[in-house]
Amino acid sequence: MLISAGGTGGHIFPAIATANKIKEIHPDVEFLFVGAEGKMEMQKVPAAGYPIIGLPVMGFPRKPSLKLFKFIGALYKSMKRAQRIVRDFAPDVAAGFGGYASGPVLRVAAKRKIPFVIQEQNSYAGLTNRMLAKKANAICVAYDGMSKFFPAEKIVFTGNPVRATLFADMVERKKACIALGLDARRPVVFVTGGSLGARSVNDVVLANAKYFENNGVQLLWQCGSLYFKELTNKLGFQVSESIHLTKFVDNMDYAYAAADVVVARAGASTISELSIVGKPTILIPSPNVAEDHQTHNAKALADKGAAILLPDSEAHDELIPYIDKMLNNNDMTRQMSEKIKTLARANADTMIANEILKLVKIHGA
Repeated sequence: MLISAGGTGGHIFPAIATANKIKEIHPDVEFLFVGAEGKMEMQKVPAAGYPIIGLPVMGFPRKPSLKLFKFIGALYKSMKRAQRIVRDFAPDVAAGFGGYASGPVLRVAAKRKIPFVIQEQNSYAGLTNRMLAKKANAICVAYDGMSKFFPAEKIVFTGNPVRATLFADMVERKKACIALGLDARRPVVFVTGGSLGARSVNDVVLANAKYFENNGVQLLWQCGSLYFKELTNKLGFQVSESIHLTKFVDNMDYAYAAADVVVARAGASTISELSIVGKPTILIPSPNVAEDHQTHNAKALADKGAAILLPDSEAHDELIPYIDKMLNNNDMTRQMSEKIKTLARANADTMIANEILKLVKIHGA
C-alpha cells in the first residue's frame, strides 16, 4: 500500500492512524509513505515505524511572483520521482490524506490504473482533492454536504481518524494535571496552535498573559517549536505557576483531560479530537490556509452550538472575555460539551481501512 500525506499533523496523523488499523487487520501489508521534503512527515512517519520517501514538491504560490517558476520546476521533478516510486514499489492500492505530495503520487497511480482512496478532512475540499476526485475510487469525508465538491456516488462518510490514545478510557483529570505539573484544584485553559504553532494566537495570548496570573487560571500553552525560544525570552518574569509553556504536547490525551476550556485553530484533525473528548472550545480559524477552509470547519460546529467561532482578526479583543465567560458559566460549557460530542466518529480509521481493503479485493490483488 502506498500512502501520501504530509505538511501538517492534520494530514499526517489520520494517515498513520489508518495505516495502523490496516496493519492490525492484515499484519502482512507492506507500506510506503510519500511526503514532501523538509516537512514534518519526514520525522513523524519514521517515528511511527513506517518508511517514507520525500518529493521536492511545494505549494502553489498564491500571488504572481518568481516563485511560480520554482513551483513548476519542483512539480516537474516531483512527477518524475513519483513515476519511479510507483513503478518500483508497484502498489496494489494507494491512498491520499492531503499535503503537497498527494497530487503527483495519485496522478501517477491513476495513470497506472492503481485504485486509490482520497480522504478529505475539511468541510471545504482542497484543490488537489477536487482535481483527483474523478479518478478516485472512493472519497472519505468528515462533513455533510460534500457532494458540492465530489461525485455523490463516490462519497463515504467516515469522519477523521484521530490518535488511538484518545479512544482509551479518558484519563482522570487529577492524574493528567499531576503529570503535566498543574494544580487540579485550579481551572486550566489549554491553548494550541496545532502541530506547527500559530503566530497570531501566540501574540494574543502573550499580550494577555497577566490575565492568567491575576485570576488564578492555569495556562497550558503549546506554542510550537518555531516560537518557543522567542516566547520564553518575552515572557521573562511572567513565567510562573500559572503559565506552562511547551513546544509540543506529546500526550494530547492528558492535555485534553486537564483542560476546562480549549483554544485552538480549526484544523480538521483538531476538531475531530475535540469531538471525541467533548471539550468546550474556542476555535480561531487560521486566515493563512487555502480557501479559508478552517473558517468553514469552525462554522460547521458554531452553527450547531458545539463551539465558539472567533475570527483571527477579533481574537486580540475578544479571546480573554470569551475564556472568562466560559470558565464562569458551567451551563454554557456543559451544553457545548454535549453538542460537540454528538459530532464524534470513533471508528473513522476502521471505516477508511475497510474502504481501502475493499479496493484490493475488487481489483483482485
